[in-house]
Amino acid sequence: MGMILVGDIGGTRSRLALADAQGRLHDIGVFDNDAHSDFDNLLAAYLRNPAMRPAGACLAVAGPIADDGRHAKLTNRDWRIDLARLEQRFGLSHTRLVNDFAAAAMGVTVDTDDDPMTLQAGRPVSDALRLVIGAGTGLGVASLIAAAQGWRVLPGEGGHIGFAPQDETQDGLCHWLREQHGRVIIEHVVSGNGLAAIHDYLHGRRLSPADVAQHAQQGDVQALASFDLFASIYGAVAGDYALARMARGGVFLAGGIAAANLDLMQRGPFLKAFNEKGVHSGLAACMPVAIVTEPLLGLYGAALLAK
Repeated sequence: MGMILVGDIGGTRSRLALADAQGRLHDIGVFDNDAHSDFDNLLAAYLRNPAMRPAGACLAVAGPIADDGRHAKLTNRDWRIDLARLEQRFGLSHTRLVNDFAAAAMGVTVDTDDDPMTLQAGRPVSDALRLVIGAGTGLGVASLIAAAQGWRVLPGEGGHIGFAPQDETQDGLCHWLREQHGRVIIEHVVSGNGLAAIHDYLHGRRLSPADVAQHAQQGDVQALASFDLFASIYGAVAGDYALARMARGGVFLAGGIAAANLDLMQRGPFLKAFNEKGVHSGLAACMPVAIVTEPLLGLYGAALLAK
């Protein structure tokens, strides 16, 4: 078998590479989605070298896959991916679409040079379920279950469950968001746009997510308050999912926000909220929690899922 095209197609940027039979990545490319009208043209830009002729493809996309497994629409970008069209245009003989967090979850099982950064050591159980959750442009959630032939991944659209406020400040935030969105989902809060919305709600000033994080890193009091509230809600959500799925194998924080803000994520609000689970606080504290810093997580996972 020749090289396989693997992709991690997000709402903001896309990563592409060629994977060999051992899962090693070659010719890695990172693309700003805003610079391309659709995914087909982005892929054409990547495959502009005639020598790059992959035999097939496995594309991890940030959105639900159609029941036929051949079509997908990104949740946070007006892009549609049609495998038949890609096969015809680029001469691909076999292709597959997978959820982006299914790929991220499988990527957690790959040993890379970037080890996860531990937030909570816990008491891991080696063959227990692992939870992968990550805030970036949206919020992704997936689980890994040990199986006879390796790890089995269970994807989903976990970012779209309802937001459950935990105190008066969060009640007010939820009410404010409800006036804008109607139904308030976790992704409205635990995402890049969620961080910007929190800052707007608390301080009446709309900044980009990157600016809020940068100001917080520089010690700005308002930005720190915004990030701490974001981290607290993120921790509560991650802890709820960890309890619901009994993630004794570990909770892995993927997505761009945690990895780009390691110091801010260690300030305390995230773990405090993660472990505040009433009668099950002790159980939550047993669950290892780590931030995944490998930027190519989805590509490694897609390479595994292509097999």
